[in-house]
Amino acid sequence: AVAALALTALAVALARPHATVAVPVERASVVLVTDVSRSMRATDVEPTRLDAARGAAEAFLERAPDELRVGAVAFSTTPHSIVPPGYDHERVRAHLASLSADGSTATGDALAQALQLLEEDGDRRPPAAVVLLSDGETTTGRDPVAAAREARSAGVPVHTVALGTEGAVVPNGAGGLLPVPPDPDTMAAIAETSGGESFDVAESGELDSIYERLGSELATRPEQREITAGFAAGGIVLLLTATGLALRAAGRLP
Repeated sequence: AVAALALTALAVALARPHATVAVPVERASVVLVTDVSRSMRATDVEPTRLDAARGAAEAFLERAPDELRVGAVAFSTTPHSIVPPGYDHERVRAHLASLSADGSTATGDALAQALQLLEEDGDRRPPAAVVLLSDGETTTGRDPVAAAREARSAGVPVHTVALGTEGAVVPNGAGGLLPVPPDPDTMAAIAETSGGESFDVAESGELDSIYERLGSELATRPEQREITAGFAAGGIVLLLTATGLALRAAGRLP
C-alpha cells in the first residue's frame, strides 16, 4: 500500500502540478482613513465605536505582511494625525493609540488627504487602496463622492466601512442626546464610484473580520507556482519507507 502511494505521488510529480498561493505585492500602499468625530463615542458598537475601529485596524496590521506600506489619516472637522505610507507599522499603531473622538465629519476632505499621501509616495504606482471607516454622514467639507471619482481616476479603490446602528446617541454637550445613525448609502456610493467594496457593520467582531480580510487581500496577490518538488520528495520518502517495511517483513523488495 505504501509503495502504491509512493508511485502515485511520483506520477503526480511527473505531471508538474501547480497550486495557487498568496504572495506579497511589492510596494503596495494602503491608507487607513478613520472617522474620529464626536459620534464615534457611541457605545452601540462595544466598547465604543472608536475603540472598535482601533481594534479592527490593529487586526488589519496583524494580518498585513511587512512588505505592505501602510499610512493613516484620522479626521473629524478636518483631517489630522497624518502618517505617510511606509513599512514602519509601529508608527500606525502609535497613531491609532493617540486618537480621541470629537468634532464634525469631513469625509471628503479626508479622502482627498489620503489620495495626496499616495500621490506623494515617491515612485509608487498602483496597486494602492484606501480603507475608509466612518459612522455618520458628512457634515462639513467637500463632497466625498466627488473625491471618490478622483480616486477612481487615480486607480485607487476606496473600501468603505459604515459603522454603527440606527438609534445610537451621544451626549450633545448641552444636557441632551444627539442621534448618530450611520450613513451606509453614502459609504456604498463612495465605494461603488471608486471601484471598491462597501460593508455595513454593527458589531466589533464583524468589523475585526472585515479588516483582517482586507489586510490579506490588499497586501497579497494570487500566483500559480509549481509544486513538483513536494510531490517528488514525498514519493521518494514513501518509496524508501515501503522498501524498509518490505525488507523487514518479508526479506525482499516490494
